[in-house]
Amino acid sequence: MALHSARSAGTPEGRRVNPMHALDATHGEELVMPTGRLRDRSIPAETAYQLVHDELMLDGNARLNLATFVTTWMEEPARRLMAECAEKNMIDKDEYPQTAELERRCVAILADLWQAPAPDDAIGCSTTGSSEACMLGGLALKRRWRNARRAAGRPDVRPNLVMGANVQVCWEKFCNYFEVEARIVPVSAERLHLGAPEAAARCDENTIGVVAVLGSTFDGSYEPVEAIAGALDDLEAATGLDVPIHVDGASGAMVAPFIDEETVWDFRLARVASINTSGHKYGLVYPGVGWVVWRDRAALPEELVFDVSYLGGNMATFALNFSRPGAEVVAQYFTFLRLGFAGFRAVQQASRDVATRLAGEISRLGPFELVTRGDELPVFAFTTGRDVSAFDVYDVSRRLRERGWLVPAYGFPAEREDLHVLRVVVRNGFSEDLASLFLEDLSRLLPELARQREPLGRPEAPAFHH
Repeated sequence: MALHSARSAGTPEGRRVNPMHALDATHGEELVMPTGRLRDRSIPAETAYQLVHDELMLDGNARLNLATFVTTWMEEPARRLMAECAEKNMIDKDEYPQTAELERRCVAILADLWQAPAPDDAIGCSTTGSSEACMLGGLALKRRWRNARRAAGRPDVRPNLVMGANVQVCWEKFCNYFEVEARIVPVSAERLHLGAPEAAARCDENTIGVVAVLGSTFDGSYEPVEAIAGALDDLEAATGLDVPIHVDGASGAMVAPFIDEETVWDFRLARVASINTSGHKYGLVYPGVGWVVWRDRAALPEELVFDVSYLGGNMATFALNFSRPGAEVVAQYFTFLRLGFAGFRAVQQASRDVATRLAGEISRLGPFELVTRGDELPVFAFTTGRDVSAFDVYDVSRRLRERGWLVPAYGFPAEREDLHVLRVVVRNGFSEDLASLFLEDLSRLLPELARQREPLGRPEAPAFHH
């Protein structure tokens, strides 16, 4: 989570509020919003609600946030069910056995969806999000590598993990926190994500695995998991090195099974040891819930699983967190039940249709060039054309924000630092109508941008794009 200092520079001790809010609440004292210390006295719940509610009006409109992959709309019955489960602690499986059963069903559904060779032998769990799921997948890779090295009488002190420069930041955190060398493959002019030959070339006897991303956050493209597995098969045939793959399917693992069935990326590939996804992205559930599934029990070393006696029962657990809400897990099962395979296919196809149509319309506006078209994840990136000198992607992002649209502008990593893009994430709830309104607003601001003498300059803190 983000780190915050106790008090920002210039933050006052408290902020005075409209005295109308304070009637019947403050017993004659001046009501001040606390910013650094607790108030001395309590106030009524409705008063506190109104004050916090008013401050939150300054947040952006989540439905117009085209930066986030996170679900921003669910049906009312799902929201009602989540409210009914808000107090349930997911970790307390003895007290809430049916919630635990719904979690088990979700794992079984995902194992089947991702084509585990023997779904009854697959094993997995829910997490607070795909970042924790990635950490657990990485820990299993590291422990399997360590065990194999010790069994062979070989040193186990310099593990490394191969990944593309486009990975989500959680993988860099994993390598930092758990002392694994991150072998990062740069992007290039021809390749904006991890390629198969480049991945295999960086593997050696200390490689715990390769991370393949099914849906890059930079541009929405799928990494070629099948080709990477083939390159690692060739590597094993030539050297004896057996390097597993973890598929980071934070977004794509809930898209590809429904509308890219011909794409082979999952447990059909024997080299894929584990897969994670975000339930709160294209799993269509509010944050935060993630999932990680291992192809079989052998892929998850037993010593990583703790048998915990808690509140009257025993449970097997593999997690970085402990207590966490069960509402999101319940909502995930509701969504699986509500939509079924056909419903998920319809929702994801609708999002892709909106993305590809909108990308095509933007490419026809004139000043922009597409980097991707939204035909893998329903996500696309575009940049300004080579002949555009009056404005840049950062100017476009700033101006769109004036109409409430949050569209991130950012640069690519090393070796393609010349490429700066805008990215649009199409999610369930971003309709054809909203896409048309977005296009109208984008078209309307272009003449004004064209009259600028030059770009206004890049912001000090680039837009968050993960």
